Amino acid sequence: MNAIQGLFKVVASFALTLVAASAFAAGAGVITHLSGTMSVQRPDGSVRILSQKSEVQPGDVLTTQRDSYAQINFTDGSAATMRPNTTMKLEAYSFTQEQPQGDAMFMRLIKGGLRTVTGLIGKRGDQDSYKIGTSTATIGIRGSFGETQHVTDDGGSGGGGSKLAPGTYHNTLSGSYVMRTQAGEQLIGEGQFAFAKDPKTPPVLLPGDPGLNLGQMPFTLGVGGGAIKGGASQECTVR
Repeated sequence: MNAIQGLFKVVASFALTLVAASAFAAGAGVITHLSGTMSVQRPDGSVRILSQKSEVQPGDVLTTQRDSYAQINFTDGSAATMRPNTTMKLEAYSFTQEQPQGDAMFMRLIKGGLRTVTGLIGKRGDQDSYKIGTSTATIGIRGSFGETQHVTDDGGSGGGGSKLAPGTYHNTLSGSYVMRTQAGEQLIGEGQFAFAKDPKTPPVLLPGDPGLNLGQMPFTLGVGGGAIKGGASQECTVR
């Protein structure tokens, strides 16, 4: 009897391993649009060039080159479009349709720009489960559509103007977001622009567009739907 029970344990363990491997292989999202060159550094240190339909996994460090744009559709129905000269690390991603309590998404914008559209993560449970982080600030989702750019000391601005001061910028296109630093937080409503100079300075609203070049997008953004499971089908045309 003990031998049979031991065999069952081995089989069960093997089955769970296969399920976990399959879940990891499925990835967090897929590159659905690509114009130019995009590379990834995997958690094991390997580097490769990505193409349309390539999968993105937690721990990936993604980089777009000059004049390159890439859109990632995630399994919860959200999407992120990376601007030129952008580096982003997908620090964490967890989404299971039947387990909203386990939702988590954290994109670390190392430099450059991201345009984001939210999916189910951050909408069906804890709003703080969806975050964008930079070395300056953390941005929480309170809406559905926004633009974040992080300008580094070397002038990397992800498509923004070269004269932008270093720091983190955000523009809410619909809904609302919240920008936080160690010194405070600022709610950013629809149509508003905000800026965080450094971690020890409170974020502030700006009187208008500081020069983020928001109209520069080379393709129509198809968000959710298709083969990506989890969210309602949407489309946003950026002109």
